[in-house]
Amino acid sequence: MTGVLIRKAEMTDAPRLADIAFRAWENGIFPILRDKPGLKDAERRRLSQAVGQGWRHTIVAELDGVVVGWCSRVPGRSYIPYLFVMPEMQGHGIGALLLDRMETILELQGAERVHLETPADHVRAVRFYERQGYRILALKPDGREGHSPFMSVHLEKRLRPYDGDIDED
Repeated sequence: MTGVLIRKAEMTDAPRLADIAFRAWENGIFPILRDKPGLKDAERRRLSQAVGQGWRHTIVAELDGVVVGWCSRVPGRSYIPYLFVMPEMQGHGIGALLLDRMETILELQGAERVHLETPADHVRAVRFYERQGYRILALKPDGREGHSPFMSVHLEKRLRPYDGDIDED
């Protein structure tokens, strides 16, 4: 998609990132879960907390000055815990742009492969990652407290890490 700007997240983006994450979760993952009282509120709090703790390791996609998606990494690991795009903007290449940029960041840090997980029943997400070059390594139960148990797909992609010095002038 043309006109998309990928940039580092700023602290002021946090409320928007949490909203995008919740809307994407509500649209893609919530339908595969058994609804329990308070589940949506608990997930909204969890995602807000995750954004608050991880925004420094997050990149965002902006379209016409509006943040429409984001992707984060875990520092010191080649693991991507979150990739969310507004539901109405999915299918336009924004997730692929974010994922590609995050993989480049990890390659420049010397990562040889990148890992991520998604619910096994979220077929659209699994297929998306496979189209981006990821392969399924394992299925495992999601062990988060307060959630209905479901199987999570662990995926991996081999990278071509940068081998050289990066000057920090």
